[in-house]
Amino acid sequence: MADTGFVAVSGGRLYYESIGSGPTIVLLHGGNLDCRMWDEQLPILRSHFRVIRYDARGFGRSGPADTAYQAHTDLYALLQQLAVGRVSLVGLSLGGRIAIDFALNHPDMVDKLVLAGPGLSGWRDWSAEDTTWHLAARRAGHARDSIGMAMAWLTSDYMRPAMEQPQLATRLRLMAADNATYWMGLFRHGDLERDADQPALGRLSAIRAPTLLLVGDRDSPVIRVIVDTLASRIASSAVVVIRGSGHMVNMERPAAFNRVVLHFLLR
Repeated sequence: MADTGFVAVSGGRLYYESIGSGPTIVLLHGGNLDCRMWDEQLPILRSHFRVIRYDARGFGRSGPADTAYQAHTDLYALLQQLAVGRVSLVGLSLGGRIAIDFALNHPDMVDKLVLAGPGLSGWRDWSAEDTTWHLAARRAGHARDSIGMAMAWLTSDYMRPAMEQPQLATRLRLMAADNATYWMGLFRHGDLERDADQPALGRLSAIRAPTLLLVGDRDSPVIRVIVDTLASRIASSAVVVIRGSGHMVNMERPAAFNRVVLHFLLR
């Protein structure tokens, strides 16, 4: 049975689950989703590790993002309250960005990093991103239709490959709808998450933890550029391309993802 509960963070609270025993791994979900996206990873990882997964502020069962905050500071507060010293971090997209910021601010707490299709604080070049879905999202926002905003995002170049799988598409629609209030918050008051005080882009060479970079060969071009940047600046990094996958590599190709990640974490 998993240990579940909530921990208080500045201005809010986070929902978490902890299961298994051994060295601790924390799973950090992508934006607009929640910790359920790791369902295919829990069975194999819990056999070797203590696995913690949580909903970032504004998502899932965690409190709303209605005051300024830093996501990596929330993660630190979670680990402190769970009495966790050292961890390996496995993050996708938003979760990857949080993991990078955490590793730079708390290097002595991080054993290994797994960054799948990661974001990167300080990154400003989004010229390669497909923005055609933004118009539909804005229209839905003006109509106060948070579900419509979430469904528009599922048509983005990040999500299109995953949506080609009918069963996965159903899961993603349900999860995105459950997290749709996040979109309305963005529309009403903007993004209240603040970058790390020193954005990661200019500090990547300071990362010393062994780092596995995962990217789908069908992921958004901007994500592939970010992965190339990380690979060139993090000395102890290696890149694995997941063939036939888009942005949601752990959900689109769970067997390949699990095999590569487990090998990296156990070695």
